[in-house]
Amino acid sequence: MTTTTEQHGAPRTASATATLIDRLREQENRPALVGYLPVGYPTVDRSVEALKTLVDHGVDIIELGIPYTDPVLDGPVIQAAAQGALDAGARVHDVFRVVRELTDHAPHVPVLVMTYWNPVLKYGPDAFARDLAAAGGAGLITPDLIPDEGADWLAAAEAHGLDRVFLVAPSSTPERLRLTVRASRGFVYAASLMGVTGERGQVGSRAEQLVTDTRAAGADRVCVGLGVSSGAQAAEVGRFADGVIVGSALVRPLLSDEPLTDEQWAARLTDLTEVTEDLAAGVRSARATAPAGATVVPGEAP
Repeated sequence: MTTTTEQHGAPRTASATATLIDRLREQENRPALVGYLPVGYPTVDRSVEALKTLVDHGVDIIELGIPYTDPVLDGPVIQAAAQGALDAGARVHDVFRVVRELTDHAPHVPVLVMTYWNPVLKYGPDAFARDLAAAGGAGLITPDLIPDEGADWLAAAEAHGLDRVFLVAPSSTPERLRLTVRASRGFVYAASLMGVTGERGQVGSRAEQLVTDTRAAGADRVCVGLGVSSGAQAAEVGRFADGVIVGSALVRPLLSDEPLTDEQWAARLTDLTEVTEDLAAGVRSARATAPAGATVVPGEAP
């Protein structure tokens, strides 16, 4: 049985997210593909269709964004989608309905909610954790919350059995890495470069070192995000990371300045399918050069 050491209490059975990452690493010798889309873009119902498209075409873990009015860490693509969702009426409570629909559709796919801290604080950390767990959600990714300011969330997540995914960056000190690793459950999110989210021509050059340093601080699972936009980049990151996180490249095919007809929306979903399948092929080929029967240890060349 897989266990993970928690900050609070004795070791316990690993989260669904951790269990999935471990299974993919041990049985399929590959990283997980983590795909981000925001709730409510272009409408709540259509965002569910888009999210189902991701899980039906190769995404292993969903990162479900809550649109926010001050998305300081998001690039222009995700900002545009989040604003479109807010303009269409998406609100925090919609996330629980979407999580429920996704977990009913694909129970094997963990759904992590990505949110700035203020919406959770306003909702109430324990109430949010309670409702997310009841909907079948796996936990939260909190990009603007650091563990030493997150006592309320740590307690609520522990009480309701939810993952708590914190971020590290190339600027993180060894002590910050250790603190973040101790507080995290599920995996640690390694931001591959400094700055906002968005597609880049290449992944940050310090990404592999950050993963190595985070593992040295005690992390069992490290997933890398910010900048991955193609199957080739997913393969590059997947060689050394436990998971490859993709956001803007999946949001971009859905963007539109005008309301979409049913036919136009179907075409956008077809485009999304193609991008998703390319990324999925990338993570599945990341360690394909290893000899038959060998297991590549993330962070080591095959």
